[in-house]
Amino acid sequence: MSKQVASRRMTVPDIRALKGREKIVCLTAYTAPMAALLDPHVDLLLVGDSLGMVVHGLPTPTAVTLDMMILHGQAVVRASSHALVVVDLPFGSFEASPEQAYLASVRVLKETGCQAVKIEAGEALAPTIAFLVERGVPVMGHVGLRPQAVHVDGGFRAKGRSDEERARVIAEARAADEAGCFSIVLEGVAETLAREITAGVRAPTVGIGASAACDGQVLVTDDMLGLFEWTPKFVRRYADIRTTINDAVARYAADVRAAAFPGEAEVYRFKPKGS
Repeated sequence: MSKQVASRRMTVPDIRALKGREKIVCLTAYTAPMAALLDPHVDLLLVGDSLGMVVHGLPTPTAVTLDMMILHGQAVVRASSHALVVVDLPFGSFEASPEQAYLASVRVLKETGCQAVKIEAGEALAPTIAFLVERGVPVMGHVGLRPQAVHVDGGFRAKGRSDEERARVIAEARAADEAGCFSIVLEGVAETLAREITAGVRAPTVGIGASAACDGQVLVTDDMLGLFEWTPKFVRRYADIRTTINDAVARYAADVRAAAFPGEAEVYRFKPKGS
C-alpha cells in the first residue's frame, strides 16, 4: 500500500526564493469553494479587501472591516493546503500606529491561520511594517495604485504619469522593501516603472496592471473568470462564467415554470413498510 504524501503549504521563504527564478502565480479568493479550486494551481492566495466590492457590492474597499476580512480568511485557509494565504489589513485597521497594526495582524493570523498580512504601503508606513516584521508578522506590501486611497486620488488611477509620481512610487517600494516586506504588489503602473522597481528591490514583485516585468502576477479571480460585465484594461478573461451562469439559471427557470423540474430522477419515493 503506497503511503500518501502530505501536501506542504508554501512558506514566506519559498516565495522570497522565487525572485529571479520562477514567476509567482497569485489569485484572489474569498470563499472556501473558490479557494479549493484555485489552491492546486497557485503559489499565493490573496484574501483582498476587494471582497468588499466583489462579494458585498460596496463601491470602494474603504468600508471593509477587520471582522469581514477574518471571516473570509478563515474560509480560504480551511479550503486550501498548498498556497500561502495572505489577508489584507483593511482601511482603518493599521494606520494609526504600529501598535494598532500589530494588534490587528495578531487577530488575523490567530483567527484565520493565514501566513501573512498585506498592507498598502506608503512611505509613512515603513516604520509600521518594520515593527510588524520584527515581531514575527510577515508582511506583503502594496504600492502604486492603492485602492484604499481612492478618496485621496479621486478614483482608481494608474500611477507613474509624471516624474514626481514615478519617484514617489519608487520611494514607496524601496521603503517597503527595506522595512522587510517579503513581497510587494505593484498595482496600476507603467511597464518601465514596474521594471525599474522589480530590479531595484530584493523582495519579489507581484503585478496587477503592471506588466510581465514583475516577478509574478495577481488578478481578481472573478474578473479573470468573466463574472462581471466590465473588466479593467489589464485583465485577460480566461472564461465567461457570467454567460454560463445566466444560461443555466434561464434553463432552470424555464423548467420550473413548465413543471419539468423536479423530474422523476430528482424525486424521493419510498415503499410502504411491510410491502
